[in-house]
Amino acid sequence: MAFDGSSIIVVAIFGVFLVNLTSSLVFAKGPCQFPAIFNFGDSNSDTGGLSAAFGQAPPPNGMSYFGHPAGRYCDGRLVIDFLAESLGLPYLSAFLDSLGTNFTHGVNFATAGSTIRPQNTTLHQSGFSPISLNVQFYEFHDFHVRSQIVRKRGGVYETILPKEEDFSSALYTFDIGQNDLTSGYFLNMSVDEVKAYVPDVLNQFLTIIKDIYDVGGRYFWIHNTGPVGCLPYVMERIPVLAGQIDRYGCASPFNEVAQFFNHGLKKTVQQLRKDLPHAAITYVDVYSVKYSLISQGRNHGFNQPLRTCCGHGGKYNYNKNLGCGGKVHKQGKDVLVAVPCQDPSTHVNWDGVHFTEAANWYIFERIVDGSFSDPPHPLNMACYRD
Repeated sequence: MAFDGSSIIVVAIFGVFLVNLTSSLVFAKGPCQFPAIFNFGDSNSDTGGLSAAFGQAPPPNGMSYFGHPAGRYCDGRLVIDFLAESLGLPYLSAFLDSLGTNFTHGVNFATAGSTIRPQNTTLHQSGFSPISLNVQFYEFHDFHVRSQIVRKRGGVYETILPKEEDFSSALYTFDIGQNDLTSGYFLNMSVDEVKAYVPDVLNQFLTIIKDIYDVGGRYFWIHNTGPVGCLPYVMERIPVLAGQIDRYGCASPFNEVAQFFNHGLKKTVQQLRKDLPHAAITYVDVYSVKYSLISQGRNHGFNQPLRTCCGHGGKYNYNKNLGCGGKVHKQGKDVLVAVPCQDPSTHVNWDGVHFTEAANWYIFERIVDGSFSDPPHPLNMACYRD
């Protein structure tokens, strides 16, 4: 059948109409209504888990915002705190904390020192938590079942525990993997030996995401790991050759392994999208944000991108045997020597391992709008698959 000129124009106009209609439908989607956040991770998002189990993070942690220790290894708030705030939710209570907790709007299963793959050492032997990601899932699963049994008692329990339907509507957040890499280095493994076990670590991560999906989880927000080669606790403990230090002072070999991990994590997420048809999974490139913070920090008011704010001695003001708030015994008295800097907001690093509240805010501001996400959804649209 032949088409005259007017027919072609009509078809073209109709095509433009369809494109515009489709675009309008995409942008017409309303923001997600997440009633709760269930978080899994390590010290980058721990709001009190390790402190509840093994003793509180000491002063001056918490000084900039809370005015006292608040279970966080930071002078103030973490990225997870800002994420919760932006969704209109309260800060997450740690699952392991039995005092003053409220789980109505979610639970934090993260503990400082946690890994994806279980470690074969104790916390005091290696500094890594026994509460690995699989244990965090066991805690979550138990909480999911028992919270609904307890909630049926009514009264106060209805005000401190989530509703059953909240589990399928909640956002499941993950920030874990850094310790899986550093644990190998601290066991004197080479970068090649660490890279060799990364596939197993990622396979275990994949299994946990599937386990959560199987019990109803649908919306996932997954951070990749940061540039560990820019952290004083790594650079101070594991010397590298001068030629392996990049122009910003970071140890390139360790950052290259972190990027190798992240490449594998992104492929894992892509596989999960195929395997879990009803899941919306957002991969967030915090590595790039953190590296830009360190490499361009002075442009944003961070005069000390590598040097620790709260510590004592050494090139980076970091001493593994005398952490932030550390004291020495002199003349019969305990004397505080690992003191905080005058203005933590000018530092990226708080204690040699963790970032300051100011740095965490910088990271949050850049990831919340989806600029570093795949798919490029802002946080409040993370319930959509595409």
